[in-house]
Amino acid sequence: MGFVLSVLYLITNYLTPTTLFGSLAVYRVELILAVLVFFVSLPALAGSIIGKTPQTLALFGLAFATFMSVAIGEHWIGGGMPAFLSFIPNAFAYFLVCLHCNSKKKLQVLVLMMLFVCLFVIARGSIELQQGLPTSVTAQAANTDSSYFMGMSNNAGQLFYRLRGMGEINDPNDFAQLITCVLPLVFIFWRPQKTLRNIAFVILPVCVLLYGAYLTHSRGGMLALLAVVVLAARRRIGTLPALLLVGVLFAASMALHFTGGRDISADAGEDRTDLWGESMQLLKSHPMFGVGFGNLPDYLGHTAHNTIMVCAAELGSFGLYFWSLFLFPTVRDTLAIASPQKVNDGQPVLPEETPFPTVSRKIEVLDKAEINRLGRLMVLSLTGFLVAGWFLSRAFVMTLFLLGGMTEVIFEMALQRGMISSRLPLARVLRYAGALAILLLLVMYITLRIVNLVH
Repeated sequence: MGFVLSVLYLITNYLTPTTLFGSLAVYRVELILAVLVFFVSLPALAGSIIGKTPQTLALFGLAFATFMSVAIGEHWIGGGMPAFLSFIPNAFAYFLVCLHCNSKKKLQVLVLMMLFVCLFVIARGSIELQQGLPTSVTAQAANTDSSYFMGMSNNAGQLFYRLRGMGEINDPNDFAQLITCVLPLVFIFWRPQKTLRNIAFVILPVCVLLYGAYLTHSRGGMLALLAVVVLAARRRIGTLPALLLVGVLFAASMALHFTGGRDISADAGEDRTDLWGESMQLLKSHPMFGVGFGNLPDYLGHTAHNTIMVCAAELGSFGLYFWSLFLFPTVRDTLAIASPQKVNDGQPVLPEETPFPTVSRKIEVLDKAEINRLGRLMVLSLTGFLVAGWFLSRAFVMTLFLLGGMTEVIFEMALQRGMISSRLPLARVLRYAGALAILLLLVMYITLRIVNLVH
Protein backbone atom coordinates (compact mmCIF):
# COMPACT_ATOMS: atom_id res chain seq x y z
CA MET A 1 0.00 0.00 0.00
CA GLY A 2 2.81 2.41 0.90
CA PHE A 3 4.55 1.91 -2.43
CA VAL A 4 1.32 2.34 -4.43
CA LEU A 5 0.44 5.54 -2.59
CA SER A 6 4.01 6.78 -3.08
CA VAL A 7 3.80 6.29 -6.84
CA LEU A 8 0.44 8.08 -6.94
CA TYR A 9 1.90 10.93 -4.89
CA LEU A 10 4.85 11.30 -7.29
CA ILE A 11 2.64 11.26 -10.39
CA THR A 12 0.35 13.85 -8.83
CA ASN A 13 3.25 16.19 -8.14
CA TYR A 14 4.60 15.83 -11.66
CA LEU A 15 1.31 16.22 -13.54
CA THR A 16 -0.58 18.40 -10.99
CA PRO A 17 -3.76 17.45 -9.12
CA THR A 18 -5.92 19.38 -11.59
CA THR A 19 -4.66 17.28 -14.51
CA LEU A 20 -5.26 13.98 -12.72
CA PHE A 21 -8.30 14.68 -10.57
CA GLY A 22 -10.06 17.55 -12.35
CA SER A 23 -12.58 19.36 -10.15
CA LEU A 24 -11.60 17.23 -7.13
CA ALA A 25 -8.30 19.12 -7.00
CA VAL A 26 -9.95 21.89 -4.96
CA TYR A 27 -10.05 19.46 -2.03
CA ARG A 28 -6.22 19.49 -1.87
CA VAL A 29 -5.83 15.94 -3.08
CA GLU A 30 -2.04 16.23 -3.05
CA LEU A 31 -2.08 17.14 0.64
CA ILE A 32 -4.42 14.26 1.46
CA LEU A 33 -2.10 11.89 -0.41
CA ALA A 34 0.93 13.24 1.42
CA VAL A 35 -0.71 12.73 4.82
CA LEU A 36 -1.88 9.23 3.89
CA VAL A 37 1.49 8.11 2.59
CA PHE A 38 3.21 9.63 5.61
CA PHE A 39 1.20 7.59 8.12
CA VAL A 40 1.29 4.45 6.00
CA SER A 41 5.08 4.79 5.78
CA LEU A 42 5.69 5.03 9.53
CA PRO A 43 5.86 1.24 10.11
CA ALA A 44 8.50 0.94 7.37
CA LEU A 45 10.89 3.33 9.12
CA ALA A 46 12.33 0.69 11.44
CA GLY A 47 13.83 -1.51 8.72
CA SER A 48 14.60 1.18 6.16
CA ILE A 49 17.92 2.57 4.95
CA ILE A 50 16.98 6.17 5.73
CA GLY A 51 19.04 6.29 8.91
CA LYS A 52 22.07 4.83 7.10
CA THR A 53 22.45 7.40 4.35
CA PRO A 54 24.10 10.85 4.60
CA GLN A 55 21.44 12.15 2.21
CA THR A 56 18.94 12.05 5.06
CA LEU A 57 21.03 14.51 7.08
CA ALA A 58 21.52 16.58 3.93
CA LEU A 59 17.77 16.92 3.36
CA PHE A 60 17.14 17.93 6.96
CA GLY A 61 19.92 20.48 6.58
CA LEU A 62 18.46 21.78 3.33
CA ALA A 63 15.01 22.06 4.89
CA PHE A 64 16.48 24.12 7.72
CA ALA A 65 18.47 26.19 5.19
CA THR A 66 15.32 27.07 3.21
CA PHE A 67 13.67 28.30 6.42
CA MET A 68 16.70 30.30 7.53
CA SER A 69 17.32 31.77 4.07
CA VAL A 70 14.03 33.65 4.29
CA ALA A 71 13.99 34.21 8.03
CA ILE A 72 17.52 35.69 7.95
CA GLY A 73 17.94 36.73 4.31
CA GLU A 74 14.68 38.66 4.25
CA HIS A 75 14.55 39.35 7.98
CA TRP A 76 11.10 37.78 7.96
CA ILE A 77 10.67 34.85 10.33
CA GLY A 78 7.06 34.32 9.23
CA GLY A 79 8.17 33.75 5.64
CA GLY A 80 10.46 30.89 6.62
CA MET A 81 7.62 28.40 7.02
CA PRO A 82 6.16 28.83 3.48
CA ALA A 83 9.68 28.33 2.07
CA PHE A 84 10.10 25.22 4.21
CA LEU A 85 6.73 23.85 3.07
CA SER A 86 7.61 24.52 -0.58
CA PHE A 87 10.78 22.46 -0.28
CA ILE A 88 9.40 19.47 1.64
CA PRO A 89 7.15 17.89 -1.06
CA ASN A 90 10.10 17.41 -3.43
CA ALA A 91 12.48 16.17 -0.74
CA PHE A 92 9.78 13.75 0.44
CA ALA A 93 10.37 11.76 -2.76
CA TYR A 94 13.78 10.59 -1.51
CA PHE A 95 12.33 9.19 1.70
CA LEU A 96 9.45 7.47 -0.08
CA VAL A 97 11.82 5.69 -2.46
CA CYS A 98 14.11 4.58 0.37
CA LEU A 99 11.17 3.39 2.46
CA HIS A 100 9.16 1.47 -0.10
CA CYS A 101 11.39 0.60 -3.06
CA ASN A 102 13.45 -2.46 -2.12
CA SER A 103 13.64 -4.55 -5.31
CA LYS A 104 14.43 -4.29 -8.98
CA LYS A 105 10.75 -4.75 -9.85
CA LYS A 106 9.82 -1.73 -7.78
CA LEU A 107 12.62 0.23 -9.43
CA GLN A 108 11.06 -0.70 -12.76
CA VAL A 109 7.71 0.60 -11.53
CA LEU A 110 9.36 3.92 -10.63
CA VAL A 111 10.87 4.11 -14.10
CA LEU A 112 7.45 3.30 -15.58
CA MET A 113 5.97 6.13 -13.52
CA MET A 114 8.52 8.62 -14.84
CA LEU A 115 8.06 7.28 -18.37
CA PHE A 116 4.29 7.61 -18.05
CA VAL A 117 4.65 11.25 -17.02
CA CYS A 118 6.80 11.98 -20.07
CA LEU A 119 4.57 10.06 -22.50
CA PHE A 120 1.45 11.71 -21.07
CA VAL A 121 2.83 15.20 -21.69
CA ILE A 122 4.10 14.26 -25.17
CA ALA A 123 0.72 12.77 -26.07
CA ARG A 124 -1.21 15.81 -24.83
CA GLY A 125 1.20 18.10 -26.63
CA SER A 126 0.91 16.10 -29.85
CA ILE A 127 -2.89 16.33 -29.71
CA GLU A 128 -2.66 20.07 -29.18
CA LEU A 129 -0.20 20.33 -32.07
CA GLN A 130 -2.59 18.49 -34.38
CA GLN A 131 -5.41 20.83 -33.41
CA GLY A 132 -3.27 23.82 -34.37
CA LEU A 133 -1.39 26.40 -32.34
CA PRO A 134 -1.97 30.19 -32.34
CA THR A 135 -0.04 32.12 -34.96
CA SER A 136 1.15 34.82 -32.56
CA VAL A 137 2.63 34.90 -29.07
CA THR A 138 -0.13 37.31 -27.99
CA ALA A 139 -2.84 34.86 -29.00
CA GLN A 140 -1.04 31.99 -27.32
CA ALA A 141 -0.55 33.89 -24.08
CA ALA A 142 -4.32 33.93 -23.49
CA ASN A 143 -4.26 30.13 -23.25
CA THR A 144 -0.91 29.79 -21.51
CA ASP A 145 -2.16 28.18 -18.29
CA SER A 146 -3.80 25.25 -20.04
CA SER A 147 -1.49 24.90 -23.04
CA TYR A 148 1.28 22.32 -23.27
CA PHE A 149 3.23 24.67 -25.53
CA MET A 150 5.03 27.91 -24.78
CA GLY A 151 5.53 30.39 -27.61
CA MET A 152 8.67 32.48 -28.04
CA SER A 153 10.85 34.04 -30.74
CA ASN A 154 14.16 32.69 -32.03
CA ASN A 155 17.26 34.60 -33.16
CA ALA A 156 15.61 35.53 -36.46
CA GLY A 157 12.50 36.87 -34.73
CA GLN A 158 10.40 33.90 -35.84
CA LEU A 159 7.72 32.45 -33.59
CA PHE A 160 8.19 28.85 -32.48
CA TYR A 161 6.61 26.70 -29.81
CA ARG A 162 8.19 24.57 -27.10
CA LEU A 163 6.61 21.58 -25.39
CA ARG A 164 6.30 21.66 -21.62
CA GLY A 165 4.40 19.90 -18.86
CA MET A 166 2.45 21.24 -15.92
CA GLY A 167 3.35 21.79 -12.28
CA GLU A 168 6.82 20.43 -11.56
CA ILE A 169 7.72 20.43 -15.27
CA ASN A 170 5.88 23.51 -16.52
CA ASP A 171 8.98 24.87 -18.27
CA PRO A 172 10.26 23.29 -21.53
CA ASN A 173 13.76 23.09 -20.06
CA ASP A 174 12.46 21.27 -16.98
CA PHE A 175 10.63 18.79 -19.16
CA ALA A 176 13.69 18.28 -21.37
CA GLN A 177 15.77 17.59 -18.27
CA LEU A 178 13.27 14.97 -17.09
CA ILE A 179 13.27 13.30 -20.52
CA THR A 180 17.08 13.20 -20.49
CA CYS A 181 17.03 11.49 -17.09
CA VAL A 182 14.37 8.96 -18.10
CA LEU A 183 15.90 7.97 -21.46
CA PRO A 184 18.74 5.80 -20.08
CA LEU A 185 16.52 4.40 -17.33
CA VAL A 186 14.15 2.92 -19.91
CA PHE A 187 16.91 0.40 -20.70
CA ILE A 188 16.16 -1.24 -17.36
CA PHE A 189 13.58 -3.19 -19.38
CA TRP A 190 16.15 -4.41 -21.94
CA ARG A 191 16.52 -8.17 -22.20
CA PRO A 192 19.24 -9.86 -24.30
CA GLN A 193 17.95 -11.84 -27.28
CA LYS A 194 14.36 -10.59 -26.76
CA THR A 195 14.01 -8.56 -29.95
CA LEU A 196 10.25 -8.02 -30.01
CA ARG A 197 10.13 -7.24 -26.30
CA ASN A 198 12.99 -4.77 -26.60
CA ILE A 199 11.37 -3.02 -29.57
CA ALA A 200 8.06 -2.67 -27.72
CA PHE A 201 9.32 -1.74 -24.26
CA VAL A 202 12.60 0.06 -25.00
CA ILE A 203 13.14 1.19 -28.60
CA LEU A 204 9.66 2.64 -29.20
CA PRO A 205 9.50 4.53 -25.89
CA VAL A 206 13.00 5.90 -26.51
CA CYS A 207 11.94 7.16 -29.95
CA VAL A 208 8.89 8.88 -28.46
CA LEU A 209 11.04 10.46 -25.75
CA LEU A 210 13.48 11.76 -28.34
CA TYR A 211 10.56 13.26 -30.26
CA GLY A 212 9.40 14.92 -27.05
CA ALA A 213 12.91 16.25 -26.41
CA TYR A 214 12.88 17.72 -29.91
CA LEU A 215 9.55 19.45 -29.26
CA THR A 216 10.98 21.15 -26.15
CA HIS A 217 13.65 22.83 -28.32
CA SER A 218 15.82 23.00 -25.21
CA ARG A 219 19.47 23.84 -25.83
CA GLY A 220 20.50 22.59 -22.39
CA GLY A 221 18.45 19.44 -22.94
CA MET A 222 20.18 18.79 -26.24
CA LEU A 223 23.65 19.20 -24.73
CA ALA A 224 22.67 16.91 -21.84
CA LEU A 225 21.48 14.25 -24.29
CA LEU A 226 24.77 14.47 -26.17
CA ALA A 227 26.70 14.12 -22.91
CA VAL A 228 24.71 10.96 -22.12
CA VAL A 229 25.48 9.60 -25.59
CA VAL A 230 29.23 10.25 -25.14
CA LEU A 231 29.26 8.47 -21.80
CA ALA A 232 27.24 5.52 -23.07
CA ALA A 233 29.08 5.15 -26.37
CA ARG A 234 32.65 5.47 -25.10
CA ARG A 235 32.33 2.20 -23.21
CA ARG A 236 31.57 0.31 -26.41
CA ILE A 237 33.42 2.16 -29.14
CA GLY A 238 36.06 4.19 -27.29
CA THR A 239 36.32 7.86 -26.34
CA LEU A 240 37.46 9.32 -29.67
CA PRO A 241 34.84 7.53 -31.82
CA ALA A 242 32.20 8.53 -29.25
CA LEU A 243 33.21 12.18 -29.54
CA LEU A 244 33.12 11.97 -33.33
CA LEU A 245 29.67 10.41 -33.15
CA VAL A 246 28.43 13.19 -30.90
CA GLY A 247 29.91 15.78 -33.27
CA VAL A 248 27.86 14.30 -36.10
CA LEU A 249 24.75 14.19 -33.92
CA PHE A 250 25.28 17.81 -32.89
CA ALA A 251 25.54 18.92 -36.52
CA ALA A 252 22.45 16.90 -37.42
CA SER A 253 20.51 18.36 -34.48
CA MET A 254 21.31 21.92 -35.50
CA ALA A 255 20.38 21.15 -39.12
CA LEU A 256 17.03 19.80 -37.92
CA HIS A 257 16.43 22.97 -35.81
CA PHE A 258 16.47 21.03 -32.55
CA THR A 259 16.96 24.33 -30.69
CA GLY A 260 14.18 26.11 -32.57
CA GLY A 261 16.55 28.32 -34.52
CA ARG A 262 18.53 29.57 -31.51
CA ASP A 263 22.33 29.48 -31.51
CA ILE A 264 24.54 27.56 -29.09
CA SER A 265 27.59 29.72 -28.54
CA ALA A 266 29.35 31.88 -25.97
CA ASP A 267 27.67 34.98 -27.41
CA ALA A 268 24.24 33.35 -27.36
CA GLY A 269 24.72 32.39 -23.72
CA GLU A 270 26.12 35.75 -22.63
CA ASP A 271 22.90 36.71 -20.85
CA ARG A 272 23.11 33.56 -18.73
CA THR A 273 26.73 34.07 -17.78
CA ASP A 274 25.84 37.63 -16.76
CA LEU A 275 23.23 36.15 -14.41
CA TRP A 276 25.83 33.74 -13.03
CA GLY A 277 28.13 36.66 -12.26
CA GLU A 278 25.35 38.64 -10.59
CA SER A 279 24.40 35.57 -8.53
CA MET A 280 28.02 35.28 -7.40
CA GLN A 281 27.90 38.90 -6.25
CA LEU A 282 24.71 38.17 -4.29
CA LEU A 283 26.47 35.27 -2.59
CA LYS A 284 29.29 37.63 -1.57
CA SER A 285 26.79 40.08 -0.07
CA HIS A 286 24.70 37.32 1.60
CA PRO A 287 27.34 34.66 2.28
CA MET A 288 25.74 32.58 5.03
CA PHE A 289 22.03 32.10 4.25
CA GLY A 290 21.62 33.74 0.84
CA VAL A 291 18.85 36.02 -0.38
CA GLY A 292 16.03 33.59 0.37
CA PHE A 293 14.57 30.43 -1.11
CA GLY A 294 12.94 31.27 -4.47
CA ASN A 295 13.82 34.97 -4.18
CA LEU A 296 16.55 35.23 -6.82
CA PRO A 297 14.21 36.62 -9.53
CA ASP A 298 13.35 39.49 -7.19
CA TYR A 299 17.02 40.56 -7.27
CA LEU A 300 17.99 39.69 -10.85
CA GLY A 301 14.70 39.83 -12.71
CA HIS A 302 15.38 36.20 -13.71
CA THR A 303 16.60 33.06 -12.07
CA ALA A 304 20.32 32.23 -12.33
CA HIS A 305 19.99 29.54 -15.04
CA ASN A 306 22.56 27.44 -13.20
CA THR A 307 21.80 24.90 -10.49
CA ILE A 308 24.93 25.63 -8.46
CA MET A 309 24.47 29.39 -8.47
CA VAL A 310 20.77 29.32 -7.66
CA CYS A 311 21.50 27.11 -4.66
CA ALA A 312 24.42 29.26 -3.51
CA ALA A 313 22.70 32.62 -4.04
CA GLU A 314 19.35 31.63 -2.54
CA LEU A 315 20.53 29.47 0.40
CA GLY A 316 24.06 30.80 0.86
CA SER A 317 27.11 28.75 1.72
CA PHE A 318 25.11 26.99 4.45
CA GLY A 319 22.57 25.65 1.96
CA LEU A 320 25.17 24.87 -0.70
CA TYR A 321 27.04 22.72 1.83
CA PHE A 322 23.98 20.56 2.53
CA TRP A 323 23.15 20.37 -1.19
CA SER A 324 26.69 19.11 -1.75
CA LEU A 325 26.16 16.69 1.13
CA PHE A 326 23.28 15.20 -0.83
CA LEU A 327 25.08 15.22 -4.16
CA PHE A 328 28.45 13.77 -3.10
CA PRO A 329 27.32 10.42 -1.63
CA THR A 330 24.77 10.04 -4.42
CA VAL A 331 27.42 10.39 -7.12
CA ARG A 332 29.96 8.35 -5.17
CA ASP A 333 27.56 5.44 -4.58
CA THR A 334 26.37 5.56 -8.19
CA LEU A 335 29.93 5.28 -9.49
CA ALA A 336 30.62 2.47 -7.00
CA ILE A 337 27.74 0.24 -8.12
CA ALA A 338 28.60 0.94 -11.76
CA SER A 339 32.22 -0.14 -11.33
CA PRO A 340 33.11 -3.82 -12.03
CA GLN A 341 36.17 -3.37 -9.81
CA LYS A 342 34.13 -2.30 -6.77
CA VAL A 343 31.34 -4.86 -7.11
CA ASN A 344 32.10 -8.53 -6.52
CA ASP A 345 30.07 -11.70 -6.99
CA GLY A 346 28.84 -11.66 -3.40
CA GLN A 347 26.66 -14.23 -1.72
CA PRO A 348 23.10 -15.22 -2.64
CA VAL A 349 20.38 -13.92 -0.34
CA LEU A 350 18.62 -16.87 1.28
CA PRO A 351 14.84 -16.85 1.84
CA GLU A 352 13.62 -16.51 5.38
CA GLU A 353 12.72 -19.77 7.05
CA THR A 354 9.01 -20.21 7.74
CA PRO A 355 6.83 -23.06 8.98
CA PHE A 356 5.21 -23.05 5.54
CA PRO A 357 7.95 -23.51 2.88
CA THR A 358 5.52 -23.35 -0.02
CA VAL A 359 4.56 -19.77 0.81
CA SER A 360 8.03 -18.45 1.59
CA ARG A 361 8.93 -15.18 -0.06
CA LYS A 362 10.64 -15.49 -3.42
CA ILE A 363 14.10 -13.90 -3.40
CA GLU A 364 14.97 -11.65 -6.31
CA VAL A 365 18.10 -12.89 -8.07
CA LEU A 366 20.61 -10.15 -8.83
CA ASP A 367 24.16 -10.93 -9.91
CA LYS A 368 27.18 -8.67 -10.24
CA ALA A 369 26.51 -7.97 -13.92
CA GLU A 370 22.98 -6.78 -13.20
CA ILE A 371 24.05 -4.52 -10.32
CA ASN A 372 26.71 -3.00 -12.60
CA ARG A 373 24.14 -2.51 -15.36
CA LEU A 374 21.72 -0.76 -13.01
CA GLY A 375 24.59 1.38 -11.75
CA ARG A 376 25.58 2.42 -15.28
CA LEU A 377 21.99 3.42 -16.05
CA MET A 378 21.94 5.59 -12.92
CA VAL A 379 25.28 7.17 -13.90
CA LEU A 380 23.85 8.10 -17.29
CA SER A 381 20.66 9.45 -15.77
CA LEU A 382 22.50 11.56 -13.19
CA THR A 383 24.84 12.82 -15.92
CA GLY A 384 21.85 14.00 -17.91
CA PHE A 385 20.41 15.75 -14.87
CA LEU A 386 23.66 17.49 -13.92
CA VAL A 387 24.62 18.59 -17.43
CA ALA A 388 21.16 20.02 -18.03
CA GLY A 389 21.33 21.55 -14.55
CA TRP A 390 24.41 23.53 -15.56
CA PHE A 391 22.05 25.65 -17.68
CA LEU A 392 18.97 25.43 -15.41
CA SER A 393 18.10 26.56 -11.90
CA ARG A 394 16.95 23.15 -10.70
CA ALA A 395 18.73 22.48 -7.42
CA PHE A 396 15.68 21.37 -5.44
CA VAL A 397 13.46 19.53 -7.93
CA MET A 398 11.87 16.16 -7.26
CA THR A 399 13.81 14.40 -10.03
CA LEU A 400 17.13 14.86 -8.23
CA PHE A 401 15.78 13.38 -5.00
CA LEU A 402 14.15 10.52 -6.88
CA LEU A 403 17.44 9.62 -8.55
CA GLY A 404 19.24 9.87 -5.22
CA GLY A 405 16.77 7.46 -3.65
CA MET A 406 17.00 4.99 -6.52
CA THR A 407 20.80 5.03 -6.28
CA GLU A 408 20.74 4.18 -2.58
CA VAL A 409 18.19 1.41 -3.13
CA ILE A 410 20.49 -0.28 -5.68
CA PHE A 411 23.50 0.25 -3.41
CA GLU A 412 21.63 -1.34 -0.51
CA MET A 413 20.65 -4.35 -2.65
CA ALA A 414 24.32 -4.86 -3.50
CA LEU A 415 25.30 -4.37 0.14
CA GLN A 416 22.81 -6.96 1.37
CA ARG A 417 24.25 -9.48 -1.06
CA GLY A 418 27.80 -8.83 0.07
CA MET A 419 28.73 -7.42 -3.36
CA ILE A 420 30.13 -4.06 -2.27
CA SER A 421 31.89 -2.44 0.67
CA SER A 422 29.94 -0.32 3.12
CA ARG A 423 29.11 3.32 2.64
CA LEU A 424 31.73 5.86 3.55
CA PRO A 425 31.79 6.88 7.25
CA LEU A 426 29.69 9.97 7.88
CA ALA A 427 32.69 11.97 9.14
CA ARG A 428 34.47 11.52 5.80
CA VAL A 429 31.35 12.34 3.81
CA LEU A 430 30.93 15.56 5.81
CA ARG A 431 34.49 16.62 4.94
CA TYR A 432 34.18 15.65 1.28
CA ALA A 433 30.89 17.54 0.99
CA GLY A 434 32.59 20.70 2.23
CA ALA A 435 35.38 20.22 -0.30
CA LEU A 436 32.81 19.66 -3.06
CA ALA A 437 30.96 22.87 -2.17
CA ILE A 438 34.21 24.85 -2.38
CA LEU A 439 35.14 23.11 -5.64
CA LEU A 440 31.78 23.92 -7.22
CA LEU A 441 32.14 27.60 -6.39
CA LEU A 442 35.71 27.56 -7.67
CA VAL A 443 34.61 26.01 -10.97
CA MET A 444 31.93 28.69 -11.35
CA TYR A 445 34.45 31.44 -10.57
CA ILE A 446 36.98 30.12 -13.11
CA THR A 447 34.23 29.72 -15.71
CA LEU A 448 33.17 33.33 -15.25
CA ARG A 449 36.76 34.55 -15.44
CA ILE A 450 37.32 32.67 -18.70
CA VAL A 451 34.08 34.03 -20.17
CA ASN A 452 35.05 37.58 -19.20
CA LEU A 453 38.48 37.15 -20.81
CA VAL A 454 36.91 35.88 -24.02
CA HIS A 455 34.59 38.89 -24.18
